[in-house]
Amino acid sequence: MDKSSTLLVHYDKGTPAVANEIKEALEGNDVEAKIDAMKKAVMLLLNGETIPQLFITIIRYVLPSEDHTIQKLLLLYLELIEKTDSKGKVLPEMILICQNLRNNLQHSNEYIRGVTLRFLCRLKETEIVEPLTPSVLQNLEHRHPFVRRNAILAIMSIYKLPQGDQLFVDAPEMIEKVLSTEQDPSAKRNAFLMLFTCAEERAVNYLLSNVDKVSDWNESLQMVVLELIRSVCKTKPTEKGKYIKIIISLLSATSSAVIYECAGTLVSLSSAPTAIRAAANTYCQLLLSQSDNNVKLILLDRLYELKTLHRDIMVELIIDVLRALSSPNLDIRRKTLDIALDLITHHNINEVVQMLKKEVVKTQSGELEKNGEYRQMLIQAIHACAVKFPEVASTVVHLLMDFLGDSNVASALDVVVFVREIIETNPKLRVSIITRLLDTFYQIRAGKVCPCALWIIGEYCLSLSEVESGISTIKQCLGDLPFYSVSEESEPTETSKKIQPTSSAMVSSRKPVILADGTYATQSAASETTFSSPTVVQGSL
Repeated sequence: MDKSSTLLVHYDKGTPAVANEIKEALEGNDVEAKIDAMKKAVMLLLNGETIPQLFITIIRYVLPSEDHTIQKLLLLYLELIEKTDSKGKVLPEMILICQNLRNNLQHSNEYIRGVTLRFLCRLKETEIVEPLTPSVLQNLEHRHPFVRRNAILAIMSIYKLPQGDQLFVDAPEMIEKVLSTEQDPSAKRNAFLMLFTCAEERAVNYLLSNVDKVSDWNESLQMVVLELIRSVCKTKPTEKGKYIKIIISLLSATSSAVIYECAGTLVSLSSAPTAIRAAANTYCQLLLSQSDNNVKLILLDRLYELKTLHRDIMVELIIDVLRALSSPNLDIRRKTLDIALDLITHHNINEVVQMLKKEVVKTQSGELEKNGEYRQMLIQAIHACAVKFPEVASTVVHLLMDFLGDSNVASALDVVVFVREIIETNPKLRVSIITRLLDTFYQIRAGKVCPCALWIIGEYCLSLSEVESGISTIKQCLGDLPFYSVSEESEPTETSKKIQPTSSAMVSSRKPVILADGTYATQSAASETTFSSPTVVQGSL
């Protein structure tokens, strides 16, 4: 199996650098040329090249360099090269880099120390790391937090190696002391993470002894606390009660990421109604406060999961969920409506329909993008509500009939289908629907909508006055008779005078023909059949 890489850089392999050219650049005194050569060497290694002949050159000419960029590239190079032979033993030449790494760990510049400590986090060879442990420990007390936080991570990585606990026998105790005195938020987070990873009991004891302060900790440390709680509760389910209070207290944190993780942790640890309700409320609040559409979609996914598992609790929050319709994104609106339609009941249907009606009215403003598509979604949602609860049909049907002439044909078609269904299932609304339809019939412009509207008029105009009104409305929409233009009426009448003594009939037929490009078309062929007047034969009757 290929080993994992912590670095990915695009490089065009069509023009690979020659190893000799890189070697010449590294042996020179030009710093910029050395930087460029090291970059090429790193990219070649990333693309599968081995270039072992460069190692000694780099040890001789690059290792002593004081340039920070070169030192950073050197660490990348050392991270990528093979450090063991086919049997898994460390190559003898790797010992050459230990002295340089020790010098870096004692360097006067905190950046050199920090990046070297970060490099040690990626080393898996105990033989290389062992001589460096005293220098790593010294950096725990460095004045700069960048060095301290990377020193803690280096100790954690070394301690997790196969024989790492022998290199740092009392590492958990040291890190626990650091945790109690450290002031830098990132270093404190790394120290707690080290205890959580390598000495979970110490991390739990520290957490329980500082329960009152958890809400004041920084975001990164609170995230690790939640991770610890999930881990402990998974292995010791009986101790969930200790940590639920901590999670509830973190729901009031200032960080949205922490609040989101708290809600997810609550759902995973407890199915109690209070916990589920708190998590659902948290998701709804984040849904309104977050501006990123991707975040909103993720939150809607979490609400959908809660709806599937805890529908009775989610029914109480349907209006809070529907507030997400304020987002202009159609995907968010569609997913919101999908969730809400599964939560409607006799108790909340009126509220839901009123909210949907308000959204329909908003689409008439023309200020929002893709109003037509959104209006169609709302119409379909209202239709679904009316099918489940027919008593709300009377409150929405007249509003929706204003959109029979909508420029969005699909939306108008949904409306007329909805009207047809309501007038059939609600006889009490027949008169008002017919009256409204006749008043708005002239607005219909879509060819697919008009036939359905005409069918409704013809089928449900029952009284004489309704029939007369229907015929009158249709006549007004058709216009004056006859249906030909003035130019057709004023054609010269000379053609009519050219009457042949024989009467002829044009017999028209249509047949398919093949065009030059191979496609089919229909050709009209007219054949004229002449009927002459019968000839009277003398002597015949």
